[in-house]
Formats: sequence, structure tokens, C-alpha cells
Amino acid sequence: MNRRPEHLTAREEQILRCIRRWIEERGEGPSVRQLADDIGLSSTASVAYHLGNLEKRGALVRDGRGWRTCRLVR
Repeated sequence: MNRRPEHLTAREEQILRCIRRWIEERGEGPSVRQLADDIGLSSTASVAYHLGNLEKRGALVRDGRGWRTCRLVR
């Protein structure tokens, strides 16, 4: 079973906080573009890279292919 890593980078923590806020306010996660805009990155590829790392490290789980339906691991 994957566990949330103890040491996330500042950017990873920022991404997780942003996703949590979107889910709480809107009932679904942000798109990669919306996430990039919220955290101040111009490249969606950079966001996708960080999301992939978070998924590999067990901090979030995707439901399907897209990131909008991801779930945060508590």
C-alpha cells in the first residue's frame, strides 16, 4: 500500500494545497492548465511532471486518465 511521503517539495505541497482547495470549493479538481495558472507556472508539462511524481509517491490517485478526477491520499 502506498503511503504519503513524509518529505514533499515545496512545489508538491503547493500543488496538493491547490488541488484540495479546488475540490473543497468546486467539487472537482482543477485542470492541468488551471493548476498551472494558480501556482504560477507557465508550462502545463511542468505541472504534469509534478503530478506524475506525486502519483508515483502515493500522495494522490487518478481516477481514469485525467487529473481532474484525482483523489488526495490522506
